[in-house]
Amino acid sequence: MKEITVTVVDPVGLHARPATVAVNAASKFKSDIQISYKGKSVNMKSIMGVMSLGIPTQSEITISADGDDEEAALETIKEVLQAQNVIG
Repeated sequence: MKEITVTVVDPVGLHARPATVAVNAASKFKSDIQISYKGKSVNMKSIMGVMSLGIPTQSEITISADGDDEEAALETIKEVLQAQNVIG
């Protein structure tokens, strides 16, 4: 299992548009991918789960992946969130 911890810099936080893009990216991988915020973890392949976390700006989140393609999954998700200007 691999994980990364990043800080949300988008002034609106992790909102619907970038969350949808990130969920779509996560869904392309076989690995189990979780996003954690304030001790609560949800499946990153579920838009409802991700949105239920209500992640505001300047929050530290942890994204973890467990499976055959875990490294590629984390790298892709990180790139997607950076491209959407959600994380620094």
